[in-house]
Amino acid sequence: MFSERIQRLSGSLIREILAAAQRPEVISFAGGLPASQCLPELDLGSVPQSLAQYGTTEGEPELREAIAREANKMGIACSADQVLVLSGSQQALDLAAKLFVDPGTPVLTEGPTYLAALQVLKLFGAEIHAVPQHADGSLDAGEFGAAIDRVRPAFSYLIPSFQNPSGACYDEANRKRLAEVLDTAGVPVFEDDPYRALSYDGEAPAPLVSHLKKASFIYAGSFSKTLVPGLREGYLIASPDLYPYLVKLKQAADLHTNRIGQWYVARALNDPGYAAHIDKLRATYRAGRDVMQDALARHFSDLADWQLPRGGLFFWLTLKTPQDTRKLLARALEHNVAFMPGEPFYPKPEDGIGHLRLNFSHTAPERIEEGIARLAALVRG
Repeated sequence: MFSERIQRLSGSLIREILAAAQRPEVISFAGGLPASQCLPELDLGSVPQSLAQYGTTEGEPELREAIAREANKMGIACSADQVLVLSGSQQALDLAAKLFVDPGTPVLTEGPTYLAALQVLKLFGAEIHAVPQHADGSLDAGEFGAAIDRVRPAFSYLIPSFQNPSGACYDEANRKRLAEVLDTAGVPVFEDDPYRALSYDGEAPAPLVSHLKKASFIYAGSFSKTLVPGLREGYLIASPDLYPYLVKLKQAADLHTNRIGQWYVARALNDPGYAAHIDKLRATYRAGRDVMQDALARHFSDLADWQLPRGGLFFWLTLKTPQDTRKLLARALEHNVAFMPGEPFYPKPEDGIGHLRLNFSHTAPERIEEGIARLAALVRG
């Protein structure tokens, strides 16, 4: 009675872990939730009455203009006519999959990559191929190009800035080389960039798509990590050849994005105090990152290797003695500590044996030390 796609439907492991970690005694490093104290107050008292009516699929003009303005500052040469406001940036993945993927369609990603992207791509039947990241987090352009020649993907999905889960940030030279490969091959790219604003040691390089000369692209961003995740406001910027199709797919999905949320985000982006708000976020999360780095150095130096993330919300650990971290998670929850196993971040979970992702944004700094010590004891067995 259901479509054949339902056979590939999977739940979100992170949502399941978050549900299990709701107990107050659990120290959770599992989710990518913003710090509660960093969420701004929802002052909706002056919402225009006109927003009670249906809106346009593309989004509110004021917000699209603000997004295009910020994108041009980052180096993406675009107009507001290329901006599509979304119900969270997760919707960009859904629209891209609908645009490009039939059962058996090859798609190229990094290994590891965003868990929810794999969830969407698998649902639509993509044949997912991953190019392994190097130990320093970079993606070798030669290996990437060879994979394109071998796989001939419909598109590639990349997270160059503070990647989820690895925290990697590709340098400018790496981005330029990858852009050259994409241009030469004529392969569209989906650049997912929700963590760019959360940079702690200097700004992230310009987006990869800013270096493209010919290839089609979708660039996705989010306001969930910088403003109010509950409003579910995200966006994409697309090359002119892809944009009309994405608009029609959005129309078929939900007509348009929540207009009150769009009004709230536009007002925030145009507020002179927005830069100070971002600085406060960075200071708060940098402090949490540094506390976790110190705790890891004390308790995990002989157990795992990792890189200090320059931005984003996560540490990515590689255990020196690999073990299936899905089994480790079951024991950790019994001891009231939660994390994300590494295996689900790979198209082939067995490629992720011995990795785990730790979030530092949502747990109070004074509890990070206790949680890391507890987790290290479990790894030691």
